[in-house]
Amino acid sequence: MNRTVARLTVRGLLGRRRGVLLLVVPALLLVISVIARGSGVDKHDLAVNILGTLSLGTLVPILGLVVGTGVIATEIDDGSIVYLLAKPLPRWKIITTKLAVAIVTTWVFAAVPTLLAGLIIYGTRDNLAVAFTLGTLVSGAAYSAVFLLLGVVTRHAVVAGLAYALVWESLVGNFVSGAKTLSVQQWGLSVAKAVAADGSLTAPVALGVAIPLLIVITVAATVFASVKLAGMTLASEE
Repeated sequence: MNRTVARLTVRGLLGRRRGVLLLVVPALLLVISVIARGSGVDKHDLAVNILGTLSLGTLVPILGLVVGTGVIATEIDDGSIVYLLAKPLPRWKIITTKLAVAIVTTWVFAAVPTLLAGLIIYGTRDNLAVAFTLGTLVSGAAYSAVFLLLGVVTRHAVVAGLAYALVWESLVGNFVSGAKTLSVQQWGLSVAKAVAADGSLTAPVALGVAIPLLIVITVAATVFASVKLAGMTLASEE
């Protein structure tokens, strides 16, 4: 990591209007959790539905999109990335630093509220709160890498990211059996299932498949983003 790049990235990310969105979405999850706690619905089913659908299925990809694209897409759009690229700094280090900031930010605003929501609704029973928190951590890292890549390769990163999150992850990945194997959300659910008490969660993707895919997609997106950013530097110099 490069401390200067990290500091500038954090300031740019949290100092804009997207910083408000980063607070609103987790706050909504916590409010819903408090309301759900007082309902008469079975708390186990309630926890699985809220933590699985609302948090892992909605909160994480949305925050991953906002943060992942926000750490670099804005700089590319307004041209300020040129000043950063002019520094004697390896392009891959710029990407890995911005990815680290994106991952940590996503963890803070997604994983922590998920843990709190789980404890509010279901306490420590069946280890559900911790399980979904870990699922959020691994899927949040993968989403951050994917959306960071989109921020580098296209000027319409937010639109492309929304299409991916809404169409593939939320629609196709949830309802088409074969597509579930290629869903970041389902990979995170597999990790959660492995941590939760036996029989408390179900996941369509085996853990032995989910973990390698999480690693591959995160590393591949990071490498490709580094290559594209290096190409952008060459194009600017020419």
